[in-house]
Amino acid sequence: MTIRGAINWALGLFRRFLQVRAVFSTVVFSGIALLIIGGFLSYSIGNGLYETRLKQVLNESATGVVEVQNTFSATTVAEEVELQTMLNSVVPKLESTDTNDTRQVAILRTPGQINDLVLQSPISTDLDVNLISDDFKDEVRSSQGRLTYQSIPVSTIDGATHPGVVVGAQIQIPRAGAYELYLIFDLQSEQDTLDFVQRTLVFAGVFLLFMIGLITYFVTNWLVKPVQIAAQVSEEISEGNLERRLPERGEDVIAVLGHSFNKMTDSLQMQITKLASVSKMQQRFVSDVSHELRTPLTTIKLAGEVIFASREKLEPAAKRSAELMHDQIDRFQVLLNDLLEISRYDAGAVEADLEVQDLNGVVGMAIAGIEPLAASKGSAITIEIPSGEVDVEIDGRRIERLLRNLLANAIEHGEGKQIDVAVGMNETAVAVSVTDHGIGMTRTEVDRVFDRFWRADPARKRTTGGTGLGLAISLEDTNLHNGWLQVWAKPGEGACFRLTLPRRKGTVFTQSPLPLPPKGKGKKAAVKNV
Repeated sequence: MTIRGAINWALGLFRRFLQVRAVFSTVVFSGIALLIIGGFLSYSIGNGLYETRLKQVLNESATGVVEVQNTFSATTVAEEVELQTMLNSVVPKLESTDTNDTRQVAILRTPGQINDLVLQSPISTDLDVNLISDDFKDEVRSSQGRLTYQSIPVSTIDGATHPGVVVGAQIQIPRAGAYELYLIFDLQSEQDTLDFVQRTLVFAGVFLLFMIGLITYFVTNWLVKPVQIAAQVSEEISEGNLERRLPERGEDVIAVLGHSFNKMTDSLQMQITKLASVSKMQQRFVSDVSHELRTPLTTIKLAGEVIFASREKLEPAAKRSAELMHDQIDRFQVLLNDLLEISRYDAGAVEADLEVQDLNGVVGMAIAGIEPLAASKGSAITIEIPSGEVDVEIDGRRIERLLRNLLANAIEHGEGKQIDVAVGMNETAVAVSVTDHGIGMTRTEVDRVFDRFWRADPARKRTTGGTGLGLAISLEDTNLHNGWLQVWAKPGEGACFRLTLPRRKGTVFTQSPLPLPPKGKGKKAAVKNV
């Protein structure tokens, strides 16, 4: 797994799981808090160790300086050799080579003096006097006997560098004048103590973060588990298992949630059952009424045909009534057939009679059946089809009826303008688009265009005798073929219905062979995909 893949995997866990986010957030914020507290403790302990050791160093240095100065002040020795011997003995008395408390000594003559004697400056073995800076020496010379100190790095024999402190003060030697006494203290023991404390704080912090993360995981798991169960039960209910319920234990907020959820589910189940019962009653009512109307309608149609055939012998008013009755009986029969068809779809009793056909031929038959209506409305139908056969596995009768519905709808709203029909195909799908250049539709109208009995403008006179169920049945026919029926529309520019079907049963397609909106139409318009 690459670094990028690992990051994406971690981000996916972070997005999907509430528990991961809770543990991560708790550990991060706890880590920041521990870092602040640990830094403060480390600084406080280090500063305390340094201040304590510095006080000890200054006390030791003050004692040493006083003893050295008293020794020289009380001496009666005046010879150079004896004074040098006495000066050399100071260093072994003051220095210490203990591994935990190393102290080195240097006695340097203050420059710029004119005295009888010039004694050699004794220095501890392996002490590099360059550790004592010139600035510090100047500060000691101007201190007028007071102790002065400075933090410095101390080099050891093995080349390591330890933290240290140098303390300086002036002393007066008879006949030799002013000298400077420097005591260099190694603070590595305190540094080792601080390092140990810091390591302990780090290890304790890491362990504490691990324990915080582990405890947070178990606590969040305990809290999130009921939510996970609720999500799982919700999914099962959404899939139709209305009998699932949440467990109700205890009296806490989770129990209240479970009780409220179960109460809501009971109410939802009752409403769904009631609506399903009402829907079945409505479907059965429509189906029964439609079947029962067939017999009287057949009788009325036969009687109407007789009257319509003899209309020339009737008076003008009776003749007009016979013609109107004939047209309305035909429309009533179409409506009755559509109601029976939609009731069969509602009952799930429709199966497609699929066979491989040439889509161009099906489109041609649909156009041939609608051409008289187009001619009466003054709408010319143009056809753009690919050369050769467009073979597709469909129920030819239903697809032809679907295309006639689309063409009739285009003629009804095309205002006598040209109707464009196009056929397209690719490896997985075929498509037919029907485009008019009439009044078009708004976004609200497009959203309802496939609703049953809905009309874009109820006040507008209908000339094609539609029932308001044509597009709803067309949508059902499309779903029966596992296809798409999409619409594009724009007020004043017309509308385009595009039917896309798989070339073979079970074929999955992701793109239609024809564009939507069609060529020459703007894209800023209402589109509905179903």
